[in-house]
Amino acid sequence: MQVITHTNFDKLSLAHRGKVRDIYDLGDSFLFVATDRISAFDVVFSEGTPYKGYVLTQLSLFWFNVLSEICSNHLITSNVDEFPEVCNQYKNELEGRSILVKKVKIFPIECIARGYLSGSGWNEYKENKTICGIELPPGLLESQKLPGTIFTPSTKAEIGEHDLNISFEKMNDIIGKEYSELLKKKTLQIYERAVEVASQKGIIIADTKLEFGLCDGEIILADEVLTPDSSRFWLKSLYEVGRSQDSLDKQFLRNYLISINFKKQPPAPRLPEDVIKTTSEKYLEILTLLTT
Repeated sequence: MQVITHTNFDKLSLAHRGKVRDIYDLGDSFLFVATDRISAFDVVFSEGTPYKGYVLTQLSLFWFNVLSEICSNHLITSNVDEFPEVCNQYKNELEGRSILVKKVKIFPIECIARGYLSGSGWNEYKENKTICGIELPPGLLESQKLPGTIFTPSTKAEIGEHDLNISFEKMNDIIGKEYSELLKKKTLQIYERAVEVASQKGIIIADTKLEFGLCDGEIILADEVLTPDSSRFWLKSLYEVGRSQDSLDKQFLRNYLISINFKKQPPAPRLPEDVIKTTSEKYLEILTLLTT
């Protein structure tokens, strides 16, 4: 599959170019194109990661189907032959990495469910025994399963800026208490269902980040769902409390960047070929494990 880091569909109207997705406005709908761009610490790298856009799209489609009884989603179709006729000339680039979606008013909140103590949550816990202000018992170890799943919202940052963890009370201030309660409930329901499905495939989902929007007054899932860009996936067979895990997601890239003392600010360094190759292999592996 061709590595695509940018699209330039001149017959379509580009609405937004995000860290990974190029979004085109088709009038009644949006065309989401998952490129092979990769970002870490909210910095976008110039190198493309082979198959990344394909993996993000196919995994999202898998989860949209699995989770449909819990929450509706923004998907109209992933069949390129069903896209508007103006898209036909771009069929080769769109195949496997694009979806036609409803226009949704996105909540300005990242909804995060955490079931294990890892990443930024572990760093905060080491400092003051909390995650996003939520008090946790003393004596927990890195990668340990939490006493119960917790909901930790954050703001949605622009490219080059960092998401900021916020309290649930702050989330109430931003979108209102009613919507906050509903998004928290749906996030936890989705995470628990995904954990159940993944467990049957030998996978632990340590945490995940979701986005929701409003469409005709209904809260629906939007953007991507439970992909290696938005989640931490660990193999049950290799899981061991008290250390970082060999994860099948973006954490491999983050660990490399930490090892070279990357300052988490642009400009992005060049990524070695072996780092790109291993990242691609991890993305493909989690897709295969979950969907077959």
